[in-house]
Amino acid sequence: DMEFPERFSNLPPYAFPRLRDLLDSHPAGGPVLHMSIGEPKHPMPEFLGAALAESTAAFASYPDNNGTPELLGAIADWLKRRYKTTLNPATQIMALNGSREGLFNCCLALSPEQKHGRRPRALIPNPFYQVYAVAAVTAGADPVFVPARADTGFLPDYAAVPASVLNDVTVAYICSPSNPQGAVASRDYWADLIALAEKYDFRIFADECYSEVYRGDAPAGALQVAVDVGADPDRVVIFHSLSKRSNLPGMRSGFVASGPRNMTAIKTLRAYSGAPLPGPIQHVSARVWADEAHVEHSRALYVEKFVIADSIFAGLDDYAPPQAGFFLWLPVEDGEQAALQLWRETGVRVLPGKYLSRPTPDGDPGEGYIRVALVAEKDEMTDGLRKIRDCLY
Repeated sequence: DMEFPERFSNLPPYAFPRLRDLLDSHPAGGPVLHMSIGEPKHPMPEFLGAALAESTAAFASYPDNNGTPELLGAIADWLKRRYKTTLNPATQIMALNGSREGLFNCCLALSPEQKHGRRPRALIPNPFYQVYAVAAVTAGADPVFVPARADTGFLPDYAAVPASVLNDVTVAYICSPSNPQGAVASRDYWADLIALAEKYDFRIFADECYSEVYRGDAPAGALQVAVDVGADPDRVVIFHSLSKRSNLPGMRSGFVASGPRNMTAIKTLRAYSGAPLPGPIQHVSARVWADEAHVEHSRALYVEKFVIADSIFAGLDDYAPPQAGFFLWLPVEDGEQAALQLWRETGVRVLPGKYLSRPTPDGDPGEGYIRVALVAEKDEMTDGLRKIRDCLY
């Protein structure tokens, strides 16, 4: 028999096949409403088609592996506007096929095979975006799942991890605004985490793909705080995407930015194994990063949705109004039972929280939750949220 790698053998089934297994043998209890997947549905930027049309000739050439000067310049300009942080586009930024590609490949490029002669470890918030764990395992690092519960502000308390574990850490993944809970890391949270990374010598991988969907103040950025506190910019690696910011999940366009040494290592691996963005997509992406009007319009729609959600769940104990992102993380007795009941009685599809988490000796931090995506059109979403309230609460 052919052999297969064992390092992936204990991966749980991916969240959405699990959801289909849970629900699809049962009839829907009403018109089907998908609130399980975080696929943005707000309008795409209006200028997109014209920008693509004017650049189709670039399909005839191999694309620039690291990103065209036009695209990298547009990203650097955006970082300057958004975070008041000046990065060198040629040495500190690389274009990505969506942020997931970078979240995976940068772990391979930057996590050393050993630390202090031992197998390394990677800190991962629990619940989490599944690619973090797969990247760590592929890079030869043992995942350490750190709960992000209500009592820690829905962000992981990495400082509470034992020093014996922190000594072996090479990479710490962190998502802010967080998926699924919508929590935002404060400037102090970032500064404390950067100090911890300096003390124990690990890199912070900051997944900031929800950074532009918020209410109130714009979330602080990890690299921005690193620069402000005078840390080595190679200490922090940030990942951004047009999927959520600009409602372009199908365009697969994002970027990674860090210090020049990290970026040299990332670009070296990408030159051999990466999939550069097609030239026309790079041209369109530059235009999209340069435009803020469509982002503000989309953000205003999400803020309206947050307000509706807050009013619908106003009487619910433990309801945490999301600060950012576009998910509700709703407390229930049992996430799988709640999702199944909701489907059978209303036709609304939501994701059990434990499909995004791992069980630990202290319990599973996702088990008592469902994740609800606020991506549908406003009236449809409102109808869905009312059905959730009336069915489950």
